[in-house]
Amino acid sequence: MDLKTKYMGLELKNPIVPSASPLSENVDTIKKMEDAGAGAVVMFSIFEEQVQKEAAKLDEGLTAGSESFAESLSYFPEVGDYRVGPEKYIEIVSKAVESVNIPIIGSINGISHEGWIDYAKKIEDAGAKGIELNVYYIPTDLELSGGLVERMYIDILKAVKGAVSVPVALKLNPFFSAMANMAKQFDEAGADALVLFNRFYQPDFNLETLSVESTLNLSTPEEMRLPLRWIAILYGKIKASIAATTGVHSATDAAKYLLAGADVAMVTSSLLKKGVNHIGTLTKDLEGWMEKHEYESVEQMKGAMSQKSVADASAFERANYIKIIEKYKAEYTMS
Repeated sequence: MDLKTKYMGLELKNPIVPSASPLSENVDTIKKMEDAGAGAVVMFSIFEEQVQKEAAKLDEGLTAGSESFAESLSYFPEVGDYRVGPEKYIEIVSKAVESVNIPIIGSINGISHEGWIDYAKKIEDAGAKGIELNVYYIPTDLELSGGLVERMYIDILKAVKGAVSVPVALKLNPFFSAMANMAKQFDEAGADALVLFNRFYQPDFNLETLSVESTLNLSTPEEMRLPLRWIAILYGKIKASIAATTGVHSATDAAKYLLAGADVAMVTSSLLKKGVNHIGTLTKDLEGWMEKHEYESVEQMKGAMSQKSVADASAFERANYIKIIEKYKAEYTMS
């Protein structure tokens, strides 16, 4: 059974890839993920605010009494409050690259290209085989148009692509008004891969203390449907690789993403719940699923259930919504 896959130009031994998470802050854990069978590892994210804060700290002697960066930076933790600072991050990437034989992909999380360019180069120089740009952005400004937000994404991508020679992936949210067109624009702007989709962590209200609380809910397989749909729609229509992220807890979850057209299935929540050895379970069970369904390779699986491959392409579009509504109407009437 051939599990090999190609992602953003990188040859991987299988499509199971741990996504950015605290698990990769420790090089020993990264080694364990390789031993368990990971095809590659995406490093935990370094935040743009960390890079800017450190730059501001170094420059504070020259800018005393003034703000070096946007006022909003004052609300973020100080440089020393982060578990891992910018220089330590580069050190961990370098050690990880030296310690394993699978590709290490760096991750930068932010909303602008200021301060990213030099840092992206540092990640490349540390030996990372690729860089993932996690544009975690919630546009709350009432004066900011959708067109300007879209332009920002493209400018970030082009700036980083122009600064490094390693492949660059763009991790997206699903909230663009024209997702298919944006995928096309990112593809044309040079994205080597699109990662679908980012999960925004939503705040909750504590009614006892009347405070806003930040909570983390790990993903579930039920959340797969949105990325599954868009991967199936985009497969074969863009040159960029496609990574699926969200909800992969079993081999059947990974198989669904591959059949939709993903090149890799990224995992984190299931590893946090079950430990990194779960990677081995996923790869072994994926092989078993492929044998049972007579697939000889991952390449053979890719896109077999994409929009361009299935008999009823409308299953991914508005027509399917109408069919479902009518079905429930009929069942309700009969009851």
